[in-house]
Amino acid sequence: MIILFEDNHLIIVDKPAGLPTQVSLDHKKALETKLKAFIKKRDKKEGNVYLHAVHRLDKEVSGIVIFAKTSKALSRMQEHLRNGLVEKLYQAEVEGVLAKSSSRLINYLVKKPHRSVVYKQASKEAKKAELTYRVLRQEGNRAFLEIKLITGRYHQIRVQLSHLGHPVIGDSKYGSSKQKSSIALKHIRVSFPHIITKEKMTVTLDAKMD
Repeated sequence: MIILFEDNHLIIVDKPAGLPTQVSLDHKKALETKLKAFIKKRDKKEGNVYLHAVHRLDKEVSGIVIFAKTSKALSRMQEHLRNGLVEKLYQAEVEGVLAKSSSRLINYLVKKPHRSVVYKQASKEAKKAELTYRVLRQEGNRAFLEIKLITGRYHQIRVQLSHLGHPVIGDSKYGSSKQKSSIALKHIRVSFPHIITKEKMTVTLDAKMD
């Protein structure tokens, strides 16, 4: 866990693959609890530390996660998300040779236990999922993509790329035949207006994947 940015309102960190963002029924240890413990010790706080994830990354995915340090910061960042003011950029390594060097993918997803499924648009439960990608380079039977996330659905990038026929390398849940210690998907850049100054801020991460 590496801190990329911090002020009185937000703390932005690099999440390692294999660690969930928040505690759940399935996961008792999480990045949020580790970060709370770190801040409590570092700042010598006697009471509880307020910290809440503004958004989440899948356990298997690495990269940038934003946490709010106050309830007001959380509310304002959630408003940014609703208004489409938070721009997220990912990089992925996928199987196969893509037919198009860049494209916009639109699917309709239904969340099932521990996975998402592509449904027809007519389904009442399905939510629109949209992203754009461009191929950075092709190396044999694998491609490196830059992905701009437009909506934020459960497992969205993973299921949309798999549905396209190009699963993320290492992502056996969604059809990858290649084994890796983690899936080859990383959140590498986030941009948004600062909740106090309103100035646009951008946090970028080294995109090199293990």
